[in-house]
Amino acid sequence: MIPARIQCDGGGEGRAAGRSWRRARGVGRATAHRQRASHHKMSFRAREMYKKVVRRVGGDGKLPAELMKSVKDMLPDSKVVMGRAKRGIFAGRHIQFGNKVSEDGGNKSRRSWKPNVQEKRLFSYIHDCHIRVKVTTQALRCIDKAGGIDEYLLKTPYNKMDTEMGIAWKAKIEKMYSELAEMEVGFFPPEEEAKIEQGFDEVRAAKRDFRREARRALAKQGQLELRSW
Repeated sequence: MIPARIQCDGGGEGRAAGRSWRRARGVGRATAHRQRASHHKMSFRAREMYKKVVRRVGGDGKLPAELMKSVKDMLPDSKVVMGRAKRGIFAGRHIQFGNKVSEDGGNKSRRSWKPNVQEKRLFSYIHDCHIRVKVTTQALRCIDKAGGIDEYLLKTPYNKMDTEMGIAWKAKIEKMYSELAEMEVGFFPPEEEAKIEQGFDEVRAAKRDFRREARRALAKQGQLELRSW
């Protein structure tokens, strides 16, 4: 990462500092220029997250350049993220600002457009349960097109996930899928499968009978209370 003093200072002292920095790092002028250009292409949020990663691992020089480049590619490249978007899946839809122009005098007044956010229950096959999450209508269309919430998280690259929650959720889904791939699956003969299915049917029938008896008991208790009145 190029120091801010070297980037902003255009005088002889800045050029000398830049040459000393390049000599210390062992890079040429063209390499330093590419590093500076790639650093400026990152959005403010991506730069801040990149700085956090660098601080945690102990600086730029502690890890190979290829690994740090892959880290940059995984960071979100969106410039602004709403606070609400950090608690859901917005698929790139955020608050927008503009002017409301009156028809008579053309007077302008500031206004904002907020995304259409819905709270939905989405079924996750990897978790085998419904997940209640706040999503935009754009995100719902993307999830339907992908085939489900799990497939949407797997197909969406890391740099397209707008928030840290989306990155963590995607990493968790990938980890669970990799664990499932390593599991050994056992198959039963047809006779054993028939016995297992029969056992499940008996359990379901017992539950139905128990619920039926409970409803009859409640009905009798209600009748007795009405008679007592």
